[in-house]
Amino acid sequence: MVKEFKEFAMRGNVVDMAVGIIIGAAFGGIVTSLVNDVIMPPIGKVMGGVDFSNLFITLGAGDFASLAEAQAAGAATINYGIFVNTLINFLIVAFAVFLLIKVINNMKRKEEAAPAAPPEPSVEQKLLTEIRDLLKK
Repeated sequence: MVKEFKEFAMRGNVVDMAVGIIIGAAFGGIVTSLVNDVIMPPIGKVMGGVDFSNLFITLGAGDFASLAEAQAAGAATINYGIFVNTLINFLIVAFAVFLLIKVINNMKRKEEAAPAAPPEPSVEQKLLTEIRDLLKK
């Protein structure tokens, strides 16, 4: 059973998938930082100094200045600002995957469009061709 598992785990597809997951997780971190640290601050500034990660609605009684304060008090909140950040993260990742798939599909189309080179004649075929040419002379 251990031998079978080792064969399964070492197949090319499984290793490729593991590498893809690791790179995808790292890419997700980069996108999260891009959204939280680069994209959202200017948008918040344009909208009057709004910090999207601090936008929330309190369900029930209480008035809290920040999301951290509301969560520390144990208040139920709808954190729509965090949802907006997550949505933008998703859209960026989805667009990047779309571009990657588009490039791969274009490369496949070019491979399919290029005609295969005719196979080189075998030694027997070359000899027969030479014999035919000699007989014609």
